[in-house]
This record gives sequence, structure tokens and C-alpha cells, in this order.
Amino acid sequence: MAAPSTAAGAAGDSERRRAATTASPPRRGRGVLTAAVVCVTVAVLAQLPLIGNRVFYYWDDSSSQFLPMWYRLGQDLAHGHWPPLLAPESWMGGNIAAEALFGTYNPVNLANYLLTAALPDLAVAAALIKTEFLVLLALGTYLLCREYGALRHASAAVAIALPFAGMTLYFDASAWAAGLMAFTYTPYVWWAVRRAASGRLNPLWAFLIGALAVTCGNPYGLLGVCVVVIALLAEFAVRRQWPAWRLTLVLGVLIGLVAPLVYLPLLGTAPVTWREIGTVNSGFLTLSASDVLGSSSPTLLPPTRTFTGFGTAVPAAYFAWFTLPLLPWLDFRVLKPRLRLLTGAFVVAGVYLLLTLGPSNLWMFRWPFRLAEYCYLGFAVPLAILLSTRLLTTHFRVRAAGSAAILLAGAYLAWAASPQRWAAHLGALGLVAALTAGALWAHKRGRNFFSGALATGTAAVLGLQLGLFPANVNLTQFRFPHSVQDLKNRFAGRYTGETFQIASIDVARDTVGLHPGGAWRDFLFGNAYLPAGVDSVVSYSGMGFKDFSDTFCFNNSGSACPDAYPALWRPTGFGEASLADLMRVETVVVQDALVPGVSARPGWHVAEKDGVATVLRRDRPVPWPAGRLGWASPDLLVLTDRSGGRQETLSVTSRGDGPRQLVFARLAWPGYRAELNGKELPVTTGPAGLVVVRLPAGSPGGQVTLHWTPPGLLTGFVFAAVGALGALVLGAWSAGLLFRRRED
Repeated sequence: MAAPSTAAGAAGDSERRRAATTASPPRRGRGVLTAAVVCVTVAVLAQLPLIGNRVFYYWDDSSSQFLPMWYRLGQDLAHGHWPPLLAPESWMGGNIAAEALFGTYNPVNLANYLLTAALPDLAVAAALIKTEFLVLLALGTYLLCREYGALRHASAAVAIALPFAGMTLYFDASAWAAGLMAFTYTPYVWWAVRRAASGRLNPLWAFLIGALAVTCGNPYGLLGVCVVVIALLAEFAVRRQWPAWRLTLVLGVLIGLVAPLVYLPLLGTAPVTWREIGTVNSGFLTLSASDVLGSSSPTLLPPTRTFTGFGTAVPAAYFAWFTLPLLPWLDFRVLKPRLRLLTGAFVVAGVYLLLTLGPSNLWMFRWPFRLAEYCYLGFAVPLAILLSTRLLTTHFRVRAAGSAAILLAGAYLAWAASPQRWAAHLGALGLVAALTAGALWAHKRGRNFFSGALATGTAAVLGLQLGLFPANVNLTQFRFPHSVQDLKNRFAGRYTGETFQIASIDVARDTVGLHPGGAWRDFLFGNAYLPAGVDSVVSYSGMGFKDFSDTFCFNNSGSACPDAYPALWRPTGFGEASLADLMRVETVVVQDALVPGVSARPGWHVAEKDGVATVLRRDRPVPWPAGRLGWASPDLLVLTDRSGGRQETLSVTSRGDGPRQLVFARLAWPGYRAELNGKELPVTTGPAGLVVVRLPAGSPGGQVTLHWTPPGLLTGFVFAAVGALGALVLGAWSAGLLFRRRED
């Protein structure tokens, strides 16, 4: 393989290099200043949603899944527990390795989890971390546009606009935090791999950035790496830069070797879960070509199936107000000599455009709606180059008519999607028309005025959108208490031990309302019990566990049907133990409107009853308090039981010759192994998916060890280690070549 400098094909003679070196400090200084302005501007604009909606970033999954789990993971990390792979007390939501979503191998994630656990308010943590990634997204976009030769002012304008695209702001930033993280890494991977292949960055840095994208926890980060690498391979092939092509391929393979560590547990666990892996098109969260054509219309609400019915409630297909109205004024001739250079950008935009317009489910990727932002990232690069050149002013009337036609067409598409909002569409049309005229006027004053006008327009349109759409009502606003101390005061000493809740969030909404003075006096859903210090069976899971969810009607919000109550007390065939006994449940919380007439069972008493919820509590503590053993055969005497999350150790003695069984309050995720005095024991799945360990007849007493390892974990570590080692070798080799080149 040739040296990286050869790969770029851009090395000049020594005088040119010295001249470039002499001139670079002031240019670099201006570039750093511009990048800083971009970051500060986005950080300020990111606070605008909080003016009218102070929990804008603590919305839907962010409040029911991400922030509570981040808090819990941050606590674990602070106590030295890493990597957190299994939390059996969280039941369906406790298989952290299989969920993959929380990226526990990603150091940036871990730092943010520690930050979340250190802050007293989850909504504040959400706003800080979401702002962090919006700023990083803008900076990555700026660097990427500059990498392709766009000027500073144009790169800045595009970079400021992209974080406030509809999908990015209203879905990812507001609710789907892992999606925002995955998207944020994509421009950095693109920038780093391209620079490394061109000999301007050590490949080790490109590998590390790619590894961050893969380990962030969202599969769209891995998809982004794949698409970017394919796009760069196409770019270097078209330009016949074969050394750069080979280095890109090697980097792609090395980064890809990290993926098994993150996703093999998911794939190995999928057979026992409800996770759908296949290709279908239900029309759910899909986009049409007309939606993309209206990407500069601030009030276009794409008519697609959503969680709340048909039609979006926010401008999800929006990109930037200036992309389409300025088309007639752009000098597309500047792209002709750069077509080969921009091959990568066109491939990224084209691939994601096809995926955006594709089926609702494609393998483990679902809802193509969320891929529109990646498509816009691909288009951002040539757009920044076009905006770097002077606008065309010849044939002024024709160009003005073209802009007017584009504006009217966008307004029409917006009106056609939601005719009842005609006044908003008319106001948005007037605003964008005024901004377009202002941008044309500012362009005559100079580049900085022009980019300032574009950024000012981004802020103005954002303000209009937030005034019209202060929240994404297509997603659930739980209005959970977000003060950690408030959550603990409400529930920590009230619901003790393993807590089983039977309640419907829909019934709660209709009866007492979803707010701290209503449902949240007695119930929480998803992962919201985690920061409250309650070990709740209720948890949020993107994977689920079929046997468990079928038994108790569990979904992401918890057990939500009346049949779950009798199922909890049903005989299980293990002596007289009910599922409540096998699961070591100590507190049962029942929604009165869902299951009326709840009374105490034998061995239980009514601890609370306020007309909204009935709380049952055991009369006596569960046995083996240090472990998770739920039941043992009568001829087995369990002397000790200690649980350490992934491992449980028991000391048992035999009191008979028959076969014996141990039932654990653990879901039988793939990966469990059991041993008696070092000899392997069969592990089976019991009622509701619980772990059952069978001891053969006549076996002696001794030490029983139950251990869980995620499927493919060792393989994943081996692959990741090979990738890291390869990156180190490649980095050292490249550094040596660069050093020798400088000596020459």
C-alpha cells in the first residue's frame, strides 16, 4: 500500500508546501473562530424550544426510557460497575447488552451517564446532553463541508441549519436520544475517514471516531458508517485514487470489526423477544417524494401514519428554509469540475433518499422517516459549495419568478397536507419570501452578511415553528416528575422490594390525567421508577421477552390488562408457589379503574387504598434476601444465596434422592449457564420465562453457580480487539511514513 500522501494525489513541491504552511496559521485561526461561532450559535438556538416548553428535551422515550436508564447506569459507573450488561431486577428492560441502545462501550455515553447521575433534575440533564449533541452535529457538518472545499461562511450557514431540521429537532433531539447520537457521529466518520485516506489524518483517529459511531448504541450509527465507507470507495474509485481506496476499505473493515461486540448479543437474544426483523411496508412513519420536495416549507406536515393516527403534527420533513428558494440563484456550473470530487456526497444523499422513500421495515431498521436527516447531510455538502460562490444576478426577473414559484409550490404542498392550517402556511410563506429577499440583499454586502442572513433566517423560522408546534404531540408526553429527589420522596420508601404494577397508561390518562398531581401520585411507567430507587417489574424495552409479556400483557409501559392480576397468583406447578412467589414480588400496585375490587390474598395485606390505586404488601419478607432464588425443591436445603447481577452463587445440601429444581427470579435470556461443584447443569425456561435449573437425582450438595454471559460477547471482544490492534498498526505505519516524509 502506498503512503497516505500518495493516496491523496495532492502533494505539491516543497515551495508550495512551505507557502501553504506559512499561510495556514491565520486561515486556521479564522476557521477556528468560525467554528466557534457555529457552536455558540447552535447552543443558543437549542435553548429556544425550552422557552415555550421547558421539558421539550424530556419527551416521550427520553423521559420514559433514556434519562432514567442513564441515571441508573451513571450510578452503577460511579460505584465502579462496568460494563453494565444485565440488571435482572428490571426484568424485560434489564438486558442492557441485548438492548444495545445504551452504548455502554462508548466513553462519550459513559461520561454523559455520569453527568446525568450527578444532576438533581433529569429534564436539565436532557437539555444539557441534547444541546451537546446538537452542537457537535453542527461542528461535524461544518468540518465536513470544509473538507470538500466549501468556504467558511457557507459551511457555517449549512451547519447551523442542519441541527434544526424537523426530524432532527422534533424526533431525535426531543425524544429519541440514541438517534440523535448516531446521526451526530456520521459527519465526523465521513470527515475523518476521508482525511485519513488522503494522508491528512492518522488512520487511528478515523478508527476511533468510527468506533464511537458503532458503539453509540443505535444501529443507524453502524448504517451511517457503512454508507459513508461505500460512498468514499465510490468517490476514490471514480477519481482513480487507488491507494486512498484501499486505505478506506481497510478502515471500513477495522471499524466494522467493532460491530459484533455491540450487536451479536441483540441478534442472539432476538429469538426470545418480540423484536421484529424482516422487510414489510405498513406505511408507518414513511415519507413520499413530495414531502422531500417540501423540505424548505416550515409548516409542511407530512401525511403519514404515526403513533397518534394519520398525519404528523410537526414539520418532520423540513431541512432548511433557504435550500429550495435560492436554487434559481445558484451557479451550478461550479459543480461540473467537481462532480468526481462530490461522488461520495451524491452517493450518501442518493442511498439515504432511496431508504427514506423505502418500506417501513427493512431488516432491523424501521421507520424510514428517521433517515431523511442523513439524506439532507449528503445534500448539505454540494449545497455548501454552491453557496460558496457568488449568486447569479443576471436575468433577475426570471430568477425571482423561479424563487416565487418554488415558494408557492412549497406553500401549496404544505396546505394540501393540512388545509385547516392555511393561516400558518400563509404566514410561513410570507416569512420565507421575506428571508429570501433579505438573503439576496445581504449577498450584495459580502459573504459574512450573506451567511449572517441565512443563519438569522434559520433562527426566525425556528421561532415560527416553535410558536406553531411547541411540542411533538405525535409522541407521548408523560409529564413525569423530573426532580430526582421528588421521585424518591414519592416512591422510594413507599414501594419496597420487587414491585409489580398493573396499570394502563391510557386508563390513567382518561381518569386522573398524566401529571404529578394525577397518575404520578401512585404510578410510573417505562423506566421512570429507576431514579426513584424502586426495583420495579415495569420497565421499558425495545426487545421485550415474549413468554413474560404474553403472561402479563406487558408492553413498554408495563402490564396494562386486567388478566395480569389473576396470572400473578396462578399456581405454577412448583409446590404451592405462585408467580408472585417465584418472582420474589414484595409489593403489588394495582390500578383500581383497571382491576376493581382488589382485596388481600393469603400472606398479603392492603397497605394503601386511595381510590386510584390499591397497594398490596407481603406479610413476611421473601427468603434468601441476598439472592434472586424464588423457589427450591423441598428436598433441597439452600443455606446461602448471593446474587451479583450476572452471577448467582448458592450453597445447598441434599435431603433426598429425587430430582431437584431451582427457580430464579430472572428471565431466561439466552446465555445462562449453571454448574454444581464445577459440573454443568441444565438450564431451562419455566413459567413466564423464568430461569429453572435442574439438579440430577442423587446429586450431592455443594455450590451451585448460575452465570450469564450475553450471546457472542467473547466473539465480539475478539473481533473488536483485532480491529483495535489493526488500527494501532495502521496508525503507527502511517505515522512512520509521515515522519519520514517530513524528514525528506
